[in-house]
Amino acid sequence: MSETLYDRLGGLDGITRLVDDIADAHLNNPIVKTRFEVIEDLDQTKQWLVEFVCAGTGGPQAYTGRDMISTHKGMNISEQEYLAVVDDIMSAMDKNQLSEPVKSEILSIVYSIKEEIIRV
Repeated sequence: MSETLYDRLGGLDGITRLVDDIADAHLNNPIVKTRFEVIEDLDQTKQWLVEFVCAGTGGPQAYTGRDMISTHKGMNISEQEYLAVVDDIMSAMDKNQLSEPVKSEILSIVYSIKEEIIRV
């Protein structure tokens, strides 16, 4: 049996580290940091993102957050902000020394939900 993307990301521990690094990058990115500084419970938001990534990559965790459209509705997220977030995700994956195939798979997932995030 081949390894799932979840396994190749390092399972729950690897995904949690990745999400922490992504959140740190967002909080230091001038294009999107104000969006993340106002989140009332960043730890809960990060937990939902961990669940989302785990569930979406073949892990056993269930995602308990809202769907992407409900989460981003009314935020009027621009293409520039979306691309800044993608850049932060790529940087965090580099920091975590993920392989090129893994980065490509994550990038394809990120782009597959783009229409559920931008200007909804």
